[in-house]
Amino acid sequence: MIVVTNNHPSFRFPKRETFRAIQTVLEHESVRSFQVSVVFVGSRFIRRINRRFLQHDYVTDVIAFPLGERKRTSLEGEMYVNLDRAKSQAREYAVPFLEETRRLIIHGTLHLLGYADSSARKKAQMTRREDLLLDRLSTSDRE
Repeated sequence: MIVVTNNHPSFRFPKRETFRAIQTVLEHESVRSFQVSVVFVGSRFIRRINRRFLQHDYVTDVIAFPLGERKRTSLEGEMYVNLDRAKSQAREYAVPFLEETRRLIIHGTLHLLGYADSSARKKAQMTRREDLLLDRLSTSDRE
C-alpha cells in the first residue's frame, strides 16, 4: 500500500505519478509487500524534521525513515519530499519539476531499501540507479 499526503501550502504533485515512481523502484528491486507513506512538505517543515530526528539543522530535499525490519521482498517506511527544493533544483538542473520530483521520490525509496549516499562511491552508485529508474519511467511515458 502507498499512502500520499500533500502537506505543502501551495505546490501539488500528482498522486498517480508518486505511485508510478515508487512502484517502478519496488518492481525493479523485487519487493512484493510494502507499506510506504509519502508526505509532500515545504522547506520549513522538512528542516524541523531534519533537526528533530537527524540532528541536522538545514533544509534538505528528501528524508526517508525505514520502519520495522527490512526483509528481502518487503518494505515499510515513510518519506518526506520537499516540493520547494524540487522546484528550485528543477530550475538549477534545467529539468522539469515532474522529473526532479520523481527523482526525489526514487531517491527516498532507495534509501528506504537500504541504499546510502554517504560516500562518493555510494552516491555515484545511487545516482546511476536513479538515472536507470527515471529512464524506465520516461520510457513508459512515451508508450
